Amino acid sequence: MAYDGASAIDVVGPTDVFALASDIASAKVPGAPPAYAVEIAAVNGGVIRTLSGVQIVAHKALADLAPGIDTVLVAGGETREATRDARLLAWLRATTPEVRRMGAVCTGAFLLAAAGLLAGCRAATHWHSAAALAREFPGVEVDPDAIFVRSGKIYTSAGMTAGIDLALSMVEEDLGYDMALQVARGLVVFLKRPGGQSQFSRPLLAQTVAAGPLQGVIDWVLRHLDADLRVEALAERAGMSPRNFARTFTRAMRMTPAKFVEAARLEQARSCLEGGRASMKQLARDCGFGTDERMRRAFQRTLQVTPEDYRRRFGRA
Repeated sequence: MAYDGASAIDVVGPTDVFALASDIASAKVPGAPPAYAVEIAAVNGGVIRTLSGVQIVAHKALADLAPGIDTVLVAGGETREATRDARLLAWLRATTPEVRRMGAVCTGAFLLAAAGLLAGCRAATHWHSAAALAREFPGVEVDPDAIFVRSGKIYTSAGMTAGIDLALSMVEEDLGYDMALQVARGLVVFLKRPGGQSQFSRPLLAQTVAAGPLQGVIDWVLRHLDADLRVEALAERAGMSPRNFARTFTRAMRMTPAKFVEAARLEQARSCLEGGRASMKQLARDCGFGTDERMRRAFQRTLQVTPEDYRRRFGRA
């Protein structure tokens, strides 16, 4: 569901997820009905001028939508006018009991809240708008950091590309993990950042490895980040030569073993910085960097921020 001032990516991103899932499902079972029939709707239909100036043509006006809607996603964007649109809010209130899922991307949460649909619910929105959502709608439990949140049939997500994460999670609910993974690969995005993950984007770890010797090695790596994780040691654990292991690993994970190990160590360090008060030296040892200087270089190279600055910005007091 869109409106003048909506964010184009909030409309198009989830739409492409569902459309590609439907195409893949149809290719697997020719002649089967489409997995999803996606329509963009607006109060009056017609042309929508998005926040960036790009124009999108809605398929239908809200009043013309046929019954039997399964899922509604409200786009985020500049919502001030939309939250005062009585027809839009009335439609959301009337439609929610009839659908399986009612959701919002980014600041679309303000529309659900204005319609009274988030009262007593935990909800996500863009981190920059989280304080405003909590202030304007004190009955909403705002999670300022989550990528997406499900509260009963109500789904909300963080900003921009988090709408793609939310849509992928819905595809996984409906059609299974493998289908969602194929869609993510087709769109060249990660499947999937967990809903509770920080909005400060992290590397994807260990979710695309086919069954075989690598899965056990990767599970072991993630449990022993402070161990010797050089290619030679990992290859021995996998029962492969170092050369064959590196080639097989890179083909499966789309990154070298060294890049994966560093990403895993960064993931663990970030989690510790967000939730703990250990010293940088201790964190560096526990996460396998060895020294705080090596950890600092990895943070700056990958995240363009020092560990100290990361803790100041994202640590929980």
